[in-house]
Amino acid sequence: MVANPSLVLKKIDEIVFENQEAPTITEPTDVIVQVKKTGICGSDIHFYQHGKIGNYILTKPMVLGHESAGVVTEVGPGVKYLRVGDNVAIEPGVPSRFSDAYKSGRYNLCPHMRFAATPSTKDEPNPPGTLCKYFKSPEDFLVKLPDHVSLELGAMVEPLSVGVHACKIGKVKFGDTVAVFGAGPVGLLTAATAKTFGAAKVIIIDVFDNKLQMAKDIGVVTHTFNSKTDGDYNDLIKHFGGQPNVVLECTGADPCVGMGVNICAPGGTFIQVGNAAAPVKFPITQFAMKELTLYGSFRYGFGDYQDAVNIFDANYKNGKDKAPIDFERLITHRFKFDDAIKAYDLVRSGCGAVKCLIDGPE
Repeated sequence: MVANPSLVLKKIDEIVFENQEAPTITEPTDVIVQVKKTGICGSDIHFYQHGKIGNYILTKPMVLGHESAGVVTEVGPGVKYLRVGDNVAIEPGVPSRFSDAYKSGRYNLCPHMRFAATPSTKDEPNPPGTLCKYFKSPEDFLVKLPDHVSLELGAMVEPLSVGVHACKIGKVKFGDTVAVFGAGPVGLLTAATAKTFGAAKVIIIDVFDNKLQMAKDIGVVTHTFNSKTDGDYNDLIKHFGGQPNVVLECTGADPCVGMGVNICAPGGTFIQVGNAAAPVKFPITQFAMKELTLYGSFRYGFGDYQDAVNIFDANYKNGKDKAPIDFERLITHRFKFDDAIKAYDLVRSGCGAVKCLIDGPE
């Protein structure tokens, strides 16, 4: 048996290291990846603290991690485009190839999706997470990283893809004025996507000045607004110089949803990206009178991972010193695999980490 050191969530409040059996090639298009970098996502912390998110309930142990990049170590005989030694970003959710959602091009909505480090809703083993030494994936759910896109950036392709999908759903385009609620990793990367898509003005709204400063420092916004200290939605509109025609809500928080509808321009678009722990109030009268369009956005779909890699590629094509957006500054904490539990406890403590990365096992 080839050892596969893994980080396992046993139950609420209990994470342990385990040596599991390494995956093997079983299908012609299988690829084995040695995981090198993994980011901690808010969903990981939810399962760690509460053992559930919505219908996904932890009833048996699972390997953590789904924001990862690594190096190809083995390929099946049917693999066409990847070679041993390639650096890749791992798309962590694989749908059923037979579902209507998959065949219609919306595989992120597949009811049979096997998503890394997400408890199974059926009586079957949990899908393995990526916080391990070796991870198996179909070739078409891996994206090769260009030479100047690092493995650390590769681990951020997953959250960036969430922003890419949301901006595509909302049809963000050149010249738009965009408001983003929430300056966490997803909010910052969604704002970066909106800017990359050509938005003329991007404002990000949060209640923490250090997060708003981060948005300024990395170059993803034209404006920031602290909704706790800078005023109400009328003050926000005045500060922004008008009403945004696109609102991307990345918090799921009741006040943000309400403010988002209130500031959105008549005929505008509201995209709900963030998840809420409980039902939220929604200003339906304002929404109707403005004839707003509402979209839900869930994870990412066909082409979003590749587009996220392309955003990194274009951003760094002239070198780090000339990059318009300093994505790497989002990485505020780095840990060795042996300290992975400390990393989870740090993020869980609410210490102000933006993106925490964990090295793969050596």
